[in-house]
Amino acid sequence: MTQFYHGSGILFDRFDLSHALEGDGKVKFGYGVYLTSRFASAAHYSGSNKDWQDHYVYTVEIPEVTTDNTIHFQRPVSATVISKAATLLGTAIPESKTLNGKDFRKFLAAALLKRLIAEAKAAGATEPAKIEGEKAASALLLKAGVEYIEWPYNWKNPTDGTNIAVLDDSKIRITRIDRVELDDKKKLVEGSEQQIR
Repeated sequence: MTQFYHGSGILFDRFDLSHALEGDGKVKFGYGVYLTSRFASAAHYSGSNKDWQDHYVYTVEIPEVTTDNTIHFQRPVSATVISKAATLLGTAIPESKTLNGKDFRKFLAAALLKRLIAEAKAAGATEPAKIEGEKAASALLLKAGVEYIEWPYNWKNPTDGTNIAVLDDSKIRITRIDRVELDDKKKLVEGSEQQIR
């Protein structure tokens, strides 16, 4: 098990991806539960929704992150994942889209959204939102054995920590919850941590 942190203005007992857009309303790194290896970063994200008055940092554990169950934004995608994803997608994936996890995820989301739009048009239904392509990409990645999308906390210094999107919310186990205070720049007030669970 690996320890990470999650920041939120909502108090809850388990993670539920149906609430994925309630923070800052974005899915910049894929459809999943966003975690970070840095407590202060999680505290900052607990202030991402201006309507949240309270701030919580969840200490969580997830199963081990490996090269076979993760795509990383700065590394080539493993041949096994590429092969499984191409089979599930039903089409070849251009090599240029496999050189890093970011381009790979974006390619899958765009291809699946295009398919969903075509299906909606054929059925005379409303065109799906962009988020539906992201959800479909995460579902396909899970079927291909990918549980995580990983990127550096600090792009200029990748050894400074890790952020991760967990594609299956049932893989996250909450081990502790702290109430924290933020300053006017949404930064953690040092020493404000108070364990509530």
